[in-house]
Amino acid sequence: MCLAIPMEVIEVEGEIAKVDSRGMKKEVRLDIVDRIPKVGDFVIVHAGFAIHTMEKEEAKRSLELFYEMAKYV
Repeated sequence: MCLAIPMEVIEVEGEIAKVDSRGMKKEVRLDIVDRIPKVGDFVIVHAGFAIHTMEKEEAKRSLELFYEMAKYV
């Protein structure tokens, strides 16, 4: 099973963004994202690619649900 999780954009440089989720930072490609995000935006990340830009409130709800479910796995 694969999961795509929301991550906050902390830096954008060309086709690469640095993202963060709960202190886990990584670089992701922006080649296929629906719109180029800005710092502070949230993106859905899968397999090293940002695949969707989402609203902050939607991202926070998704993360809350994700971490709630993780308690039971």
